[in-house]
Amino acid sequence: MVQESTATCVDILIAIILPPLGVFLKYACKCEFWICLALTFLGYIPGIIYAVYAITKK
Repeated sequence: MVQESTATCVDILIAIILPPLGVFLKYACKCEFWICLALTFLGYIPGIIYAVYAITKK
């Protein structure tokens, strides 16, 4: 069984490469995904920052 911290590390790596995908894997098509998608279209760095924030918040 995969530990939660390992899964979070993999999610963060995916979020750095493609921010909306990382958020989609955690939240599906909820509001967080659409915010991340819009931020990524406006600029890659804001999309990464929001994706890491969305994945690591509890």
